[in-house]
Amino acid sequence: MFFKPPLQTGTLLKRYKRFLADIEFDDGTQITAHCPNTGSMSCCSTPGSRAAVSLSDNPKRKYPHTLEMVKDNGTWVGVNTSRTNHLVAEAITEQQIEEFRDVTTLRQEVKVSKKSRLDILVEHDNTTTFIEVKNCSLAIDGCAMFPDAVTARGTKHLEELMSLVQEGSNACIFFLVQRMDADRFRPAIEIDHVYSTTLKRAVSRGVMAIASQAEVTPKGISIVRRLPIEL
Repeated sequence: MFFKPPLQTGTLLKRYKRFLADIEFDDGTQITAHCPNTGSMSCCSTPGSRAAVSLSDNPKRKYPHTLEMVKDNGTWVGVNTSRTNHLVAEAITEQQIEEFRDVTTLRQEVKVSKKSRLDILVEHDNTTTFIEVKNCSLAIDGCAMFPDAVTARGTKHLEELMSLVQEGSNACIFFLVQRMDADRFRPAIEIDHVYSTTLKRAVSRGVMAIASQAEVTPKGISIVRRLPIEL
């Protein structure tokens, strides 16, 4: 995925009210950007960090800029979670994900119950797989981790995936690690014990777990390799 037009870079002044971030461009101009990330962004919201924003041409938006990435530990980190599903869908369509080669159908935002949707459904090799995608921006000492905040919704998604497997479908939890300073992935049990233990249970019951790493730059984002998962 390439950014058109290219992202503007500057300095992150602060993230606040969860969905807002103040940025100062290199020419001294200051703007408030929308921050589409419900997590804590604990490692990528430090004031003074380099940041990159996109600019919407929608005249109805109150905040036309969107925070796309922040630099942490010398690497760009993708924090716009509204792009994550598209990145994974793009990689599947381009046959970059080994488990989902020869896909005949790909649908997004698939309803699986009265109150729940999952991110992607693919048909491949005469099988159907439901995929829930999670954006991973947290990494400590070379280990990418999810979640960065307690996520009851994420645990519910794992329960949905287990139910689908029990009913005879294939199911996958897909972690997209949007930073290049990690060489492995594990659930952040010290942040959300319930989610972490539920993930282990889901894998033991047949839910596929995939962690892929994306190279993130102000020019674009692309999935480049798989990461081993430590449960």
